[in-house]
Amino acid sequence: MNGKTIVVLATLDTKGHEAQYLREQIEKMGDKALVVDVGVVGTPAARADITREAVAEAGGIPLAKLLEKPDREVAAPLMANGATKIVTELADEGKVHGIVAMGGTQGTTLATKVMRALPYGFPKVMVSTMASGNVAPWVDIKDITMMFSVTDILGLNPVTRKILANAAGSVCGMAGVDVKLERGEKPLVAVTTVGITTQGAMKAVQVLEDAGYETIVFHAIGPGGRAMEQMMKEEIIGAVLDYSTIEVSNEMHHALLAGGQERLTTAGKLGIPQVICPGAIEVLVFNEPETVPQKYQGRTLIRHSPQITDLRLNKEEMAEVGGEVARRLQHTRDEAIFMIPTAGYDSYAVEGMGFYEPHADAAFVAELRANLPKNFRIIERDTHIEDPAFATEAAKLLISLIEKRQN
Repeated sequence: MNGKTIVVLATLDTKGHEAQYLREQIEKMGDKALVVDVGVVGTPAARADITREAVAEAGGIPLAKLLEKPDREVAAPLMANGATKIVTELADEGKVHGIVAMGGTQGTTLATKVMRALPYGFPKVMVSTMASGNVAPWVDIKDITMMFSVTDILGLNPVTRKILANAAGSVCGMAGVDVKLERGEKPLVAVTTVGITTQGAMKAVQVLEDAGYETIVFHAIGPGGRAMEQMMKEEIIGAVLDYSTIEVSNEMHHALLAGGQERLTTAGKLGIPQVICPGAIEVLVFNEPETVPQKYQGRTLIRHSPQITDLRLNKEEMAEVGGEVARRLQHTRDEAIFMIPTAGYDSYAVEGMGFYEPHADAAFVAELRANLPKNFRIIERDTHIEDPAFATEAAKLLISLIEKRQN
């Protein structure tokens, strides 16, 4: 008997019976269901605890006004905004402890928008007809559990009853877990890495943990860096060793590991201690070789895996990346450090490997030096990024920045 309150988000005109069944299953487990109706046009087929009228009002337009000229493209975002406002306020006040929803394309889009606004660790379960495919558009960088509904969610039958009961059990079980997402006395330290910088990142993590810091490691493949920066905004992360900044160059060149326009700006804006390294920043990532754009014809390619092909940026492109990195770091007002290993930014770029091009890396450094804010210390070391000595120094420099801020 957990005694938790679980939000059931549903369009009660089309999913009323299913929402009522979820309510019953949640209550069977000793929890309370709070049914939020995000339907607009049809007649609700179940009782709502928070009505569609209340949701529309929270979204900014009275339901009666919406019904004068019903338009799904107008109504769906408005109801999503209203539900987001209501549910996040309830979550912030500790009045709800989990959320479960069900839907097809429209329902999944609406419900997951609400879920993405909720904090990390808050239980989120989405039963969806879309969950057997690419769920990135709905999950994005939040911890949403997607459950494939197998059938369309249109009426109750032995299969849908079992799946919805499992969903209720999942969200109630999560809500009852007594592990909390809590910050310790020392700041949680984020570290970014990709496969070709892993050895250096692992050494840095060891040094940080030996010094009493907990670490959280992000795979810098686009969503990884964005999730890290979102956790900075949510005050979960308090310092960062941005060891692998590949997401910036991939964003610039529309490659697979694009980290978004905000990447590398958040720590500076928030005044979070940061040490930055150019891990794999010279690498663009694509799928199979035939997916590499024609403009890169003739470049050296390295097959990282059967589905992943890496390409090396040239001197001119590296200079552009140096300028863009410096531009993004203009937000940094506090003391920060940029550490550069001149003998290679990843295991593919050391002498003897396919991406070893020191003159291209030098162009990156020159542009970076010319444009970085004066509060950045640039430290160059005649070694490669996976050298344990380089990783150790990077970690120790970050510790010194953290301790300086605390004193």
